[in-house]
Amino acid sequence: MLDIKFLRENPEIVKQNIKNKFQDAKLPLVDEVIELDVEKRRVLHEVEELRSSRNKYSKMIGALMGQGKREEAEEMKKKVTENAAKLAEDEALVTEIDAKIQKIMMIIPNIIDPSVPIGKDDSENVEIQKYGEPVVPDFEIPYHTEIMERFDGIDLDAARRVAGNGFYYLMGDIARLHSAVISYARDFMIERGFTYCIPPFMVRSDVVTGVMSFAEMEAMMYKIEGEDLYLIGTSEHSMIGKFIDQIIPEAKLPYTLTSYSPCFRKEKGAHGIEERGVYRIHQFEKQEMIVVCKPEDSMMWYDKLWQNTVDLFRSLDIPVRTLECCTGDLADLKVKSYDVEAWSPKQQKYFEVCSCSNLGDAQARRLGIRVKGEDGKKYLAHTLNNTVVAPPRMLIAFLENNLQHIVAFDRRTDRHSSGKCRFSGTCRANECYLLSALNHKVGILEHKMFAIALPHSVGRNGIVSRAWCWWELQAEV
Repeated sequence: MLDIKFLRENPEIVKQNIKNKFQDAKLPLVDEVIELDVEKRRVLHEVEELRSSRNKYSKMIGALMGQGKREEAEEMKKKVTENAAKLAEDEALVTEIDAKIQKIMMIIPNIIDPSVPIGKDDSENVEIQKYGEPVVPDFEIPYHTEIMERFDGIDLDAARRVAGNGFYYLMGDIARLHSAVISYARDFMIERGFTYCIPPFMVRSDVVTGVMSFAEMEAMMYKIEGEDLYLIGTSEHSMIGKFIDQIIPEAKLPYTLTSYSPCFRKEKGAHGIEERGVYRIHQFEKQEMIVVCKPEDSMMWYDKLWQNTVDLFRSLDIPVRTLECCTGDLADLKVKSYDVEAWSPKQQKYFEVCSCSNLGDAQARRLGIRVKGEDGKKYLAHTLNNTVVAPPRMLIAFLENNLQHIVAFDRRTDRHSSGKCRFSGTCRANECYLLSALNHKVGILEHKMFAIALPHSVGRNGIVSRAWCWWELQAEV
């Protein structure tokens, strides 16, 4: 939400910002809120005059009574009564105008950083950099749910019977892999100095409207019937809400937090290959990173946040790229945003796995999050957020990018056609089809990453040379 003073003094800048976001329907709101602001200040001036008159009349009544001028004093009392009625009327009008201004200001988008490219929607987002080599294998990659099903690791049919579309049961080793990803992401961020948190999974409406736009709220949030509570769509909601109406000593900044939570989203209008399976679902788990900092530090933290996600995915040998979100793809509260996308060998393209956002002081202004400087002056904090990892999509990227092609397998001899497995010379077929060895440190992989890892040997440098074997998905490819 913008500062009303900034809008008052810079209406054309605000209008151009709206145009840059291709939200021309909101342009009349700028003039409307300016008119309301003028009216509010007029009424406030009148309120101050009425209060001044009331004080003057009260003193005069006392003086007149002291002089025995009762009739004149009674007349003055009538004026005080009339004054009080008008004052109450004007104060109510100020409250009404304030509510109208607040409602409009919540709709007018935040000022976008000048570095953000102009574009109508996500099709005009700009690729910044690729990390890792995207590989297209010379064999067909099954759809991710097919891979999971061959492990007996997912049951979508049962989930539909129980909860409807957009839900799933994860089971066995796929469920263990899911949990391991979350654990790895948690410890990854702790090692980078972030404080681990588990927040409330429900928040009140004033927190919801403080952290997101009305459009986002309508598209995402599930409301608890009969309660002023919403299920969170991401832990960002409750983590930023943690600081509502707080005055933070400047010396305590920055707050760098990483939070785990389930997430609940309506996900309306889902369709296409990236909307099936576990791409877009109503319930999932996520590790998030949150920063509350001084304004002058927010862009520095913004670069650190998206880089954290890139580093995590690259630590798992998953190729990724960064995209600069264009103006039309930015939510109204965002100043600047990067998407990190992972490579999909199945689709032969990248798909979104995280979104890093700098929201400037927009959330802080809505929620009343202020900082008290060393000089005693107060100012609004800046807030940022980014996904560390959301396992449903991470699982897709992980499974697809580590799928192995076994040229041929002889069921009769229970051996590969070469007579030798790439992982172990005496490997049984049911231990070796799907995932390649990932060359990572034993301490990370055994203790922090995947409980299902089966390390066979370790080199002198502490690197796993044959990290895991998995069950066969099919006999021959």
